[in-house]
Amino acid sequence: MRTVKAAAAALAGTAVLATAACSSDAEADSPAATAKSVLEVGEPNPMIAEGVTIGPNAYFYKSSGLGPASGNSAAESGTPEAYIDTEILSGGELPEGVTVTEAQGIGALRQIRDNLESQGLTLGDVVSMRVFLDAPPGADRADYAGWNRAYRQFFANTNLDSGETELVPMGTGEPAAPLERNEARPSRFALEVASLPVPGWLVEVEVDAVYPEGSEPPMG
Repeated sequence: MRTVKAAAAALAGTAVLATAACSSDAEADSPAATAKSVLEVGEPNPMIAEGVTIGPNAYFYKSSGLGPASGNSAAESGTPEAYIDTEILSGGELPEGVTVTEAQGIGALRQIRDNLESQGLTLGDVVSMRVFLDAPPGADRADYAGWNRAYRQFFANTNLDSGETELVPMGTGEPAAPLERNEARPSRFALEVASLPVPGWLVEVEVDAVYPEGSEPPMG
């Protein structure tokens, strides 16, 4: 069974989150764990890891850069609004406080999830992430806050001390259950770029994932 478990031990001022195929906490904390995210000690809900260690002989998957799908027929083609995820945001309408970057971030991470699942992986197997953001039209800089809200809908939305799901906001709405519960906290960078390859994209994401111990990539 694929699980992600928080290790109780601290090492040199950090904690670890082990990703492994295992049946007990003891196995998850063993040196044979496939990957371990290095986390700040004392922080029950960190957004990202300080780094990640990957064990020997691990199967490592790197996605291509993916952005949101163009599914909002109510918007002009090639505009940022055309890439609002209408399955989550009905009719392409943005709830109070939800930004276009946030909506595109949700769509991009759903694309990442589909890409991983096609390779027998889940978002919980992600160990590192690179995020490229373009500033929305008329804005002075990229919308990092909107991106981070989208990210929390799919990553880093559990309390490592209690194991409980953390409620996360969408826009300025009341915090609610995330779109996907996930303990994984990958190492990550996010930076602003002058433009992205698809007209209208404000978000592009690529990830690295590690197959849990005992599993292998699909062949063929």
